[in-house]
Amino acid sequence: MSAELYWLTATALMTALMWMPYVLNRIAVRGLMGALGNATPNSAPHAPWAERAMAAHRNAIENLIVFAAVVLAANAAGISNEVTATAAMLFFFARLVHFMVQTAGIPVVRTLAFAVGAFSTIAIALSVLGLI
Repeated sequence: MSAELYWLTATALMTALMWMPYVLNRIAVRGLMGALGNATPNSAPHAPWAERAMAAHRNAIENLIVFAAVVLAANAAGISNEVTATAAMLFFFARLVHFMVQTAGIPVVRTLAFAVGAFSTIAIALSVLGLI
């Protein structure tokens, strides 16, 4: 398995687990049966950090789609080099940091982590296109 596919798989797994913290908050706030039911206008709200975790999870899913597309394109084209491998690893850690700092409500670091992830995806795409 290439490094790029390894980091894509690790990122997909991490993204698949990001729901856990805010669902635990939902259980704590609404009780188990309330968390299993449909939300109503009278449902107790999530904690602010849980709302931020939900937003970070949505953002991670959106970015995973583009990242996966360029990694799979690189794999199909047989492109795997230091740039693509490093970018794939950076994407994983950028998304991890993004989730943690957005959940914690740390704005500047959140934006920097997002940018690192975005530029990592762009680097892989440019490699696939033969531009770097």
